[in-house]
Amino acid sequence: MFKKFIQITILGTLALSLMAFSPAPVGQISTGILLPADTLQTTDLPDEVVDGLLLMREEEKLAHDVYVYLFEKWGMNVFENIAASEQAHTDAVKLLLDTYSIPDPAEGKDAGEFSDTKLQALYDQLIDQGSQSLGDALKVGAAIEEIDIVDLREALSQTSTPEIQRVYENLEKGSMNHLNSFTSTLFRQTGEEYQPKYLSQDAYQTIIGSGRVNGSNGQGNGQGDASGMGMGAGKGNGRGTGNNSGVDSETKMGTGIARGSRGGRR
Repeated sequence: MFKKFIQITILGTLALSLMAFSPAPVGQISTGILLPADTLQTTDLPDEVVDGLLLMREEEKLAHDVYVYLFEKWGMNVFENIAASEQAHTDAVKLLLDTYSIPDPAEGKDAGEFSDTKLQALYDQLIDQGSQSLGDALKVGAAIEEIDIVDLREALSQTSTPEIQRVYENLEKGSMNHLNSFTSTLFRQTGEEYQPKYLSQDAYQTIIGSGRVNGSNGQGNGQGDASGMGMGAGKGNGRGTGNNSGVDSETKMGTGIARGSRGGRR
C-alpha cells in the first residue's frame, strides 16, 4: 500500500465549533471539534485515509447543497438549519485537508458540482427525488444522513490519527442528530415512520433511541418527550427516547454507496 509521508507543524490549538442545527420544535445542539497542538510531527497517512478525507469533504458539501436546494423548494426551516451545520462539517474536513496539504476536491466547485462523478450522479438523483413532495424531501434528508453515518464509520475504522478521529466522531454525532430531526419532522408532517435504507434496522433504532447526542437541551415538540442525552428529537408517543448514547456500528453490507463507488484516490 502506498503511503503519503507528510511533515507538518501545528502551532497552538486549533478549535472549531460545529453547530448541529435542527428545526425549532426539536431544539439546537452543538458539538466541539478540538485539534490538539503538536510540534514538528511526522505523520503518515495511508491512501485509504486520504481517500476518506476526500470523500467526506465532498459528501458533506453534497448534504449542504441538497439542503439549500430543498429549503428554497419547500421553505421548511429544518433544511436551512441543517444546511448551516453541514457547512461547518465540510469546513472542518477542509481544515484537515489543509493541515495535511491534501488538494481540495471541492475547490472551485459551485453548488451542486462535485469532482467525484458518482457523487455528482447521487446529487442529481436526490434533487429529483426531493422535488416530488415535502415527504420525499424529508426522506432524502434522512437518507443523506444515513449515508454520512455509514461512510464516517468506515473512514473512522481506517485511521488511528487522533485529530482525524476526533473530527469524524463529532461529524457522526451531528449526522445522528440530523437523522433524528428529519425522521421526527417526517412523522409530524405526514404521519409516516421513516424506514432506513442504508443502516441496518438495529443500528437505526439505536440512533433514534439515543435521542440527541452530546448536545445542549432542546425542547419537546408536543408529539412526545425525548429525555435521553439532550432533550428533544422524540417523535411522538414517547418514541425516540432513552439514555443510551452508544451507537450500534452494524450496517448493511454494501450500503456505503458513495464510498463504494469512489473508485480510489484521484
